[in-house]
Amino acid sequence: MSANERQVVVALEDCPARRVPDGTPLTIPKDTFLTVSQALGGNYTLIYQGNMVRVDGSDAASLGLEALELNFLPPADDKIDPDQVWEALGTIYDPEIPVDLVNLGLIYDTQIDQTAGVVTITMTLTAPTCGMGPVLVGDVENRVRKVPNVQKVVVELVFDPPWQRHMMSEEAQLETGLFF
Repeated sequence: MSANERQVVVALEDCPARRVPDGTPLTIPKDTFLTVSQALGGNYTLIYQGNMVRVDGSDAASLGLEALELNFLPPADDKIDPDQVWEALGTIYDPEIPVDLVNLGLIYDTQIDQTAGVVTITMTLTAPTCGMGPVLVGDVENRVRKVPNVQKVVVELVFDPPWQRHMMSEEAQLETGLFF
């Protein structure tokens, strides 16, 4: 699907979704017609009853769309693999900018408590007033929970230091036309 193409799909079964931008959970009923407005990183942004909603790729089969399966090999030592946490984070795309959160520079830090199985992620948004915060936080929680041995994900949303475009990877700057 190209950036300018819109695809209409029909829900094959009830499908969990989150309303954009506030992240309120909802269920799209079976046999509902939807318009796909964005498909990046395995997530789908759709139009449902005049609202934008976000469906995680792991639920995409409910809509007849390609499902994203995050398959991680279990570590031999029963610990959380930090590389797998970063890999999961790299699958999350900003709903408005076609770049993943890692390359956007929105992930500031990850801390892993191996004993409790808790991953704490410190992240920011492109602007403090960005309405997508709840959706992005939910995406981070959902995806990182798929990493083996993760029992809990804590997301700390911070605005200091404020995000600036130089925090983006060079790839992301080129992709968005912000490379100077």
